[in-house]
Amino acid sequence: MDTRLRGKVVVITGASGGIGSAIARQFAAEGAKVVLHCHTGIDRARQLQRDLDPSASLVVRSDLSRESGAVRLFDLARKAFGRVDTLVANAASWETKDVPLHQMSLRQWRSTLDHVLTATFLSLREFLRLVADQRQGNAVLIASTAAVFGEANHADYAAGKAAIAFGLTRSLKNEIARLAPHTRSYCGGRVNCICPGWTAVPRLAAKLSNHTLVRKVTSTMALPQLGRPEDIAHTAVFLASDTLARHITGQTLVIAGGMEGRQLWSPDEVQPELV
Repeated sequence: MDTRLRGKVVVITGASGGIGSAIARQFAAEGAKVVLHCHTGIDRARQLQRDLDPSASLVVRSDLSRESGAVRLFDLARKAFGRVDTLVANAASWETKDVPLHQMSLRQWRSTLDHVLTATFLSLREFLRLVADQRQGNAVLIASTAAVFGEANHADYAAGKAAIAFGLTRSLKNEIARLAPHTRSYCGGRVNCICPGWTAVPRLAAKLSNHTLVRKVTSTMALPQLGRPEDIAHTAVFLASDTLARHITGQTLVIAGGMEGRQLWSPDEVQPELV
């Protein structure tokens, strides 16, 4: 089925990561022009651009937790390609160490929310300013199953992603529809969100090498397997297509193999005599 994304301009934040790079590759495969944002992974972003069509891609390094970084990203995207049709807000930060809230520093809390929630806010704000001029555009926000089920020892990340998955997505579906109203030939501006579950990406490699953890995680899923970056990429392309997802907005899709929630206790931790 034709997505009709050929020639469209897509900004992907956090494009140097596992999910972000898979999303960029899939949009490029559809013939879209891609803006590959990165913060620290500049070498990976440049390698990704070499793997794609350099003439139809742009690498931009910036800190999206700062206003100047977000402004720079969209200024360079517009100068290079004239417009931005889709924003995929994927950039985020996740502390790999388990830190319960009562031990969490204010510095970590603020840093995570800045790189998860504030970065998404600033990216969306600059994008919506372009949408207001173009009268067209859609956004795909990348949250997490942590937003839906919570994530013990990562409450900072879960809180930021929950704000994206629910408060932002459901508010902005109404705002963007006024900035880019529907016409007889245009579906109107749309915003949707994807919540990936446990996905096999490099930053989780250490945790996912623990087979006990993998068994515990996948035992909560109807399809007991880890997600792949391509699973998220395919969904992002679908939601960005005004043809395939014409009448879909304000929705949060959980892409996690039918996950119903994580086990709180492993079998050997339960004491049946106390039940």
